[in-house]
Amino acid sequence: MPRPPLPPPPPAPDIRAWPDREAMLTDRARAMEELGRRWLGAPAAVGFWLYGVLLAVGWGCVGVALQSFEGGMFPEMVIGGVFLVPAIGAIVPAVILLWLGVKRDRTIRERLRAWAELGPDPAVDARLCAPARSLGWLLPSFVLAAVGLWTSLGYAATARPGSTTYADATYFIGFGCVMWVVGLLGSVKAVGHYRWAVRVPGRRRSVSHAGQG
Repeated sequence: MPRPPLPPPPPAPDIRAWPDREAMLTDRARAMEELGRRWLGAPAAVGFWLYGVLLAVGWGCVGVALQSFEGGMFPEMVIGGVFLVPAIGAIVPAVILLWLGVKRDRTIRERLRAWAELGPDPAVDARLCAPARSLGWLLPSFVLAAVGLWTSLGYAATARPGSTTYADATYFIGFGCVMWVVGLLGSVKAVGHYRWAVRVPGRRRSVSHAGQG
């Protein structure tokens, strides 16, 4: 079932027809709340981590296929070929979905910025700019990226000719790279939210007034 479309950007200045500021703020709040939910909300988190798990499962099938091919025997070659099918079936859609998510996040940031520039709404802006929204993505993503980088570099550093097979090296280094890439994408979402939040016009003004007080 396709997702509903993202809330559109605000109308151009020459065709805006809000009867008063309250009506504008109501539409602003509705659009920004939905955009924020689609960017960093629970559904976005579930989808993102499921895509990461799908990518990891696909790479696991690649590892089994490589180990089977390395055996060189006919039955093992057949098993390797069988495992390549679910590997491709998992990796390709996971990569496509993650890439589409990156493009959607860019569109969401642009639309949030456009709605925020209409004027401040302290209650809505405080919820959307809360640092917990960024930290909720940054912490697990950073840990995953660090573990992935440690796995790849650590295995490459400890691999020894004769005792480490090419299939094992490819699998473990590749699996570490998968974790690093997924963690990096999650960190980019968190940093993107933080950069957007500190540039919200109403938030900047409220912070400035608080400092003067």
